[in-house]
Amino acid sequence: MAVDKGMDILVVDDYQTMVRILKNLLKQIGFSNIDEASDGREALDKIQNREYGLVISDWNMEPMTGYDLLKAVRGAEDHYSDVPFIMVTAESKTENVVAAKQAGVNNYIVKPFNAETLKGKIESVLGPIG
Repeated sequence: MAVDKGMDILVVDDYQTMVRILKNLLKQIGFSNIDEASDGREALDKIQNREYGLVISDWNMEPMTGYDLLKAVRGAEDHYSDVPFIMVTAESKTENVVAAKQAGVNNYIVKPFNAETLKGKIESVLGPIG
């Protein structure tokens, strides 16, 4: 079954340029309902109040990191605890990848990346994008 391109996606990054890049890449792939948050706390508030089909979050943010957001989402005993989650980072340290996997991340993207790479990561999590 093809991915619903109308689903709500949350992009979380404290760097507005990266938010804009991710939103543009997602639009290139065909997604249209893209929300944004500038840190993990804001994202957690949004996740608790809206049903997202995918969260794409940067790792390094203040005051709440993407890693802390992931742990909060996965640790919640609520409807959103299993939302598909892709972590974005500039660091490809093995220990970070392992920590994110253990915390329940669905996939991991290292910057820089293009629309094709993003599409592949999304498809590996959600299935084919029509």
